Amino acid sequence: MHLAPRALRRAVAAATIALLATAVGCAPQPEEKAAASPSGSTGTTCAKGELATKASGKLTIATDEPAYEPWFKDDKPANGKGFESAVAYAVAQQLGYDKSAVVWQSVPFNKAFAPGVKTFDFDINQVSISAERKKAVDFSSGYYEVRQAVIALKGSKAAKATGIADLKNLKLGAQVGTTSLNYISDVVKPSQEAAAYSKNDQAISALKNGQVDAIVTDLPTAFYVTAAQVTNAKIVGQFENQGGTPEQFGLVLDKGSALTSCVSSAVDALRKDGTLAKLEKQWLSDAVDAPVLK
Repeated sequence: MHLAPRALRRAVAAATIALLATAVGCAPQPEEKAAASPSGSTGTTCAKGELATKASGKLTIATDEPAYEPWFKDDKPANGKGFESAVAYAVAQQLGYDKSAVVWQSVPFNKAFAPGVKTFDFDINQVSISAERKKAVDFSSGYYEVRQAVIALKGSKAAKATGIADLKNLKLGAQVGTTSLNYISDVVKPSQEAAAYSKNDQAISALKNGQVDAIVTDLPTAFYVTAAQVTNAKIVGQFENQGGTPEQFGLVLDKGSALTSCVSSAVDALRKDGTLAKLEKQWLSDAVDAPVLK
C-alpha cells in the first residue's frame, strides 16, 4: 500500500528524528572536567612497572656527563651512589622498576630542558624548576630545595666579600643555562659580563687558573668543590632565595608527558615517607650553613 505524499513526509521526518536521537546518544559526550586535566595525563594510570615508557618494561633516566659529586659518585650514575642517583632509583622503585630495569643515558645539561621530543623518560641533573623552562618541558614535584653560592680562592679580593656589593666589580663565572649564571646577571649585576662555560668543570678550571675572580654553583656543589677539587678555595657565601619562593630541582620530562603525574606522585610519596630527607642527610650532609650575602 502506498502512503499519501503528506503521510510519507511525516514518516520520513519521524524516522530522521529517531536516527538523530540514537546518534547523539551513542556519540562521545564532552566532559566538564576534561579541560582541567593536566596535559598528557588523560587516561593515564600509574600501574607499577607498566607505564608507557620509551622502552617497554624499562625506565630510561638521563643526566649530564661528567656526573658531579655530591649528586653522583665516581661519575657513575648507575651505581646508586650520590644524592641524585639514589633519588632516581628511589623514584624508579616507586614506579615499579627495579635497578635492573633502569637504563641510564647521557644528555647535556642544556639539551635536557630545550624544546623538542626527549629520548629519556625523565632527566635528573640539578635542573631548577622555572616558568620559562616549563614552556618547553614538564617538571615533576621538586625533590630538593637549593641555594646558590659563591666560591673564590683563599686570600683573594673575592674571598673577602661580605655582601653582594663587594662582588659587583669582580669577574664572575658559571655554567651556561644555569640558575647560577642567572644569579650573577640578575642579583649581582656585575660591571663586567660574566664568563659562561659549557661545563661546570670548565668554570672550576677557570677559577683555578685565575681567569675569573669567583664562580657561582649550587651550595652542595660548592662544598664539594672546596673540599675535594679546589682545596685552596672557600665558600664566600650563599644568596638568599629570590621572590620568597624556594628554588627547587625537579625531574625533567617531555612537554605533556603521560608520565608526569605518575613521576610527581612518586616524588611526593618519597617526600611524605621521609626517604628524600634521609637521602639528603646521607649524601648532602656536608652542605651546612654558609654566610648569606645581602
